Amino acid sequence: MAGNSPRVGVLALQGDVREHLHVLADLGADARPVRRASELAEVDGLVLPGGESSVIDKLSRAFDLRDPIRAAIADGMPVLGTCAGLILLADRLDGAIEGQLTFGGLDVRVRRNAFGSQTQSFETDLDVPALGDPPVHAVFIRAPVVTEVGPDATPLASLPDGRVVAVEQNNLLGLSFHPESTGETRFHARFLHRVRNHVGVSAPSF
Repeated sequence: MAGNSPRVGVLALQGDVREHLHVLADLGADARPVRRASELAEVDGLVLPGGESSVIDKLSRAFDLRDPIRAAIADGMPVLGTCAGLILLADRLDGAIEGQLTFGGLDVRVRRNAFGSQTQSFETDLDVPALGDPPVHAVFIRAPVVTEVGPDATPLASLPDGRVVAVEQNNLLGLSFHPESTGETRFHARFLHRVRNHVGVSAPSF
């Protein structure tokens, strides 16, 4: 780690990788794509981006990344998962295609494509007490939803009907939506705070 810039990777097998890299860099991180186990070993935190969870799962096995990612999660590496990334962090998954696996770590049950097809995507404002004001403007695109929160996990935000769409557990943070596409940086900042704590580096002063 150079100075106060935490080294953070974005899993770059498929999905909206570039958007996350831009947000992280703007927040002062040394952000880099991760496609190999050797690159994962060089970072102190990891973002699992939106995309197609089953494709990311298959590619993670093809690139021999599945087991290293699981080991990093078990070892306490901070991980932020958005949309497909939330699916990949879930311990339990509904609506999986045949043979689909997750990395696990979050004590939740998640349903894939809970809101239907891409044409049924929507936007809404979410109250997130952990972040304070203003509300989070959230974009849901073929999004998953948390249908069960185990005792080890904590909900951070819910839709008006009560369905949980943001959850955290120790160093893991999972979101159903895409903050990287709306200019919302507070979740990434929360994630980077955990990365800095994990490696014992103070935040920069601006």
